[in-house]
Amino acid sequence: MFGSRTGKFKISAMTKLFILLGVLVPAWISIGPVSVSAESPAGKNSAFPSFQVPPEPQANYKAQVNMVNIVFTVTDSKGAFVNSLAEQDFEVFENGAPQSILYFNNYSKGGEISITMALLVDTSGSVKDKLGLEIDTALEFLRNVLRPQKDLAMILQFSSEVELVQDFTDNLKLLEKGLSSLRGGGGTSLYDAIFLAVNEKLRHEAGRKVIVILSDGADNQSKVKKEEALQASQRADVLIYGIGVRGAGYPADFGVLKQFARDTGGRFFLAKVRLAELQQAFREINQDLKNQYALAYSPTNTKMDGTFRRTEVKARRKGFNVKSRTGYFAPEEK
Repeated sequence: MFGSRTGKFKISAMTKLFILLGVLVPAWISIGPVSVSAESPAGKNSAFPSFQVPPEPQANYKAQVNMVNIVFTVTDSKGAFVNSLAEQDFEVFENGAPQSILYFNNYSKGGEISITMALLVDTSGSVKDKLGLEIDTALEFLRNVLRPQKDLAMILQFSSEVELVQDFTDNLKLLEKGLSSLRGGGGTSLYDAIFLAVNEKLRHEAGRKVIVILSDGADNQSKVKKEEALQASQRADVLIYGIGVRGAGYPADFGVLKQFARDTGGRFFLAKVRLAELQQAFREINQDLKNQYALAYSPTNTKMDGTFRRTEVKARRKGFNVKSRTGYFAPEEK
């Protein structure tokens, strides 16, 4: 189950059927800068909308230019961020075939693209005794990363159920109140939390879409499978950052968090719930977001076949390492 402080919703049988059939809206962008949707419900502690059967595509859908968007970072041989490169310094490939870059942005140079972030906090019994440290460091992170009137964040807690604690807002007082209200106990529904955050909230947004997860990764309650949550994230162009935390005497599955991070272009950090390590993990995520590039291309393979296509961004100069998502799902012919 999942909901907000005002109510809970079950995943219906029809919704589960659509999940299994992979009926997800593909994530494509248009050329040019984009901003967070004006319809984002800022500052409201409302429930997620209940699951709906995906609507039929609108007539103007096929009129849009299909673009694949890739957000990435570049580091040198010592691991330091490189943020001085230009479009001509990169090349991009899809299933090994070179593609033409049609849109490029260096966010470290003051790009105006907004960040829409979902903070997913594991409040299951296995990490209950560590919540205080997580709350304090998460709030410090939000204070440092959110730009007023530009970026939005929401807070979602998950244990046996998934609960929206604070909807999208740039109001730090509301975010602090939401974090302070977290209480631990129960199992772990990590995959449900990721799927619902992406499919019910983030996929409707424009700009950079980010999930930050604090968890031990040991899912034991989800109705949604790991692959379904990962595909939803890839289709919606969501970057996932995982911070591995472990309660004393409980098992963990950090490999799951590593996979979500790797396949979406994010990063994984092992914090062990020590204050200094949590602070460092959040600092590195902040630096990652501030040193990102983005490019987009129109794929030479125009088939609407729903297949997964591997992508790779390479720096033309030697000694530079590029981190980006591993690929995307092509749209399907309707």
